[in-house]
Amino acid sequence: MLAASFESGCEPEAMGVATVPVPVLTPDHVLIKVSASAVNRADTLQRRGKYPVPAGTSTILGLEAAGTIEAVDPTAPGNWRPGTRVMALLSGGGNAQYVVVPIQHMMAIPENLSLHDAAAIPEAWLTAFQLLTIAETKPGDKVLIHAGASGVGTAAIQLVTKVFGATAIATVGSEEKAEFVRSWGAQHVFNYKTDDWLVNVRHVTDGKGVNVVLDCVGASYWEKNADALTVDGRWILYGLMGGADISGNLLSKILQKRIRLQGTTLRARCNEYKAKLIEEFSAKALPHFATGELKPVIDSKFDLADIGKAHRRMEDNLTMGKIVLNIQ
Repeated sequence: MLAASFESGCEPEAMGVATVPVPVLTPDHVLIKVSASAVNRADTLQRRGKYPVPAGTSTILGLEAAGTIEAVDPTAPGNWRPGTRVMALLSGGGNAQYVVVPIQHMMAIPENLSLHDAAAIPEAWLTAFQLLTIAETKPGDKVLIHAGASGVGTAAIQLVTKVFGATAIATVGSEEKAEFVRSWGAQHVFNYKTDDWLVNVRHVTDGKGVNVVLDCVGASYWEKNADALTVDGRWILYGLMGGADISGNLLSKILQKRIRLQGTTLRARCNEYKAKLIEEFSAKALPHFATGELKPVIDSKFDLADIGKAHRRMEDNLTMGKIVLNIQ
């Protein structure tokens, strides 16, 4: 089969496609013929040698895929059958023509969605759902979402407003992105390059602050995040795009406001955790895709052979939504 290929540390332009063995079907797993996959920030970090692959997982890029079931392990539970359209959360291997996935990590694709639409869902939407669940988001909360135009950001905005019944406040890096995320339901949007988003957050919350911060930035925002949160606020850290080294009185701010700061990842979680998350997402969020209330947001599409161009677009921070890869 064909799969994305790269040498660790390479630039996007050095990426390519290579012929590799089709993965072997294992107990309680399913072999999927992949029609579409997607690019995530973790893929670019892995390519640069800054994101170690979890032990025992595929070194092929790709944390999500959509396609049709090619084969099912006879001992696997459930009623999955070859030919069924599915999307899957992966620990790796999605940027290839075939992938093996635990049967509990698949979801049936709503009939109104194409395979390319579906490929934009698993990693970003399950991450956003996980963050909001960990934060114990409830109706009436005000949720600050950094990188609002990203795949996770656009998913979080829709989930906040349409599933969790809360208010979405987003930061973005351009006026174009600001208008874009407003169109997806963000009630308040601030351009961090031209606005003091902390001042604006305080203004739109009447000085009280937000209940939840979804933080993929890290060090460069830590002080503003702490100041933006209300008493008993929940701060969920899931990325370090702005660095990891901090100095100052973070602990005193956390103590004074009784802030709950929690870090989380998804890729390295155990299969049981992911299966439970997918079960909850399938019950609470997936039906809203069938009705059109929730929609995957696609920035652009690239053929697998052009994966380097896709990585370059992501690293240049040009994306608004998900980059989808056409595999077959």
